[in-house]
Amino acid sequence: MLDKGLTPKVMLDMYYHMALARAVDDRMWILNRQGRAPVVYTSNGHEAAQVGSAFALNRGEDWICPYYRDLALVLAYGMTAREVMLHLLGRAEDPNSGGRQMPAHWGHAERHILTSGSVVATQDAHAAGLALASKVLKDGRVSVAYFGEGSTSQGEFHEALNFAAVHKLPVIFFNENNGYAISVPSRKQMAVQDVAARASGYGMPGIIVDGNDPIKVYEVVKEAADRARRGEGPTLVEAKTYRFVPHSSDDDDRAYRSREEVAEAKKRDPLVMFEAYLRDQKILNDKKLKEMQQQIKDVVNDATDYAEKAALPDPSTLADYVYSS
Repeated sequence: MLDKGLTPKVMLDMYYHMALARAVDDRMWILNRQGRAPVVYTSNGHEAAQVGSAFALNRGEDWICPYYRDLALVLAYGMTAREVMLHLLGRAEDPNSGGRQMPAHWGHAERHILTSGSVVATQDAHAAGLALASKVLKDGRVSVAYFGEGSTSQGEFHEALNFAAVHKLPVIFFNENNGYAISVPSRKQMAVQDVAARASGYGMPGIIVDGNDPIKVYEVVKEAADRARRGEGPTLVEAKTYRFVPHSSDDDDRAYRSREEVAEAKKRDPLVMFEAYLRDQKILNDKKLKEMQQQIKDVVNDATDYAEKAALPDPSTLADYVYSS
């Protein structure tokens, strides 16, 4: 494990970012239910897949193209809790869009997080474009597109995979398969059982990984990134995971899945399982955990207070970057 770069210090950092994402996520839901935040798209249950993959990349150098559920990913990639809260509350200091985009439209140029759009699956084509640029520039960077399994029914997904495979681009297509395209179960939106099965049709490897295990995700993405840097082309990775809460704060998941199903899935909560693993490996103990929990609580409180006191965008800038001047 140490040969793969996963030292005890790195694994503790991975756990910290998973726990931080869960805490920020919980606070965002509270703010929404209090009427202080407009809408929340959760990463609750996806933390291992997102953090494990982020740590396998050259953070800040490789490009990521996230989708709306990637809170844990952007935190692991260097975005701060303050920046997340500024974005949620639409403040002028928001580095994602200056308060112009709805929440969960991530984008941070300094950290190599490509700006998100609302159209599902377009980030796949954007990642392929970034990878083409890296191939031309020979800068050694890898691009990663993140998406749900519902996105794989969109044309952009197939176009991006085909283009990337033909040109052997240094890109990873990372699918977070939680079993539901909003309220539609996977079996009703694709005829194959696994998204990874689609890779062979484009001439690239398709790999399935346990999305609740950050170490396994790290290993798979690290190998895919190394393969891309060697000039061997793209990889489709499918991380099997589960979303523990509704699709968004405007969704009622009781309409399409039972409480028993959710309770059964929570038995494999990635945060709980990774904590148990770190304890078993003598990497985490009660003292370290308590200190980390207090640190996270302080970070989340600070982020919330800071964002709520921050200024809203100046109305006079409303048309900036919209119309040509």
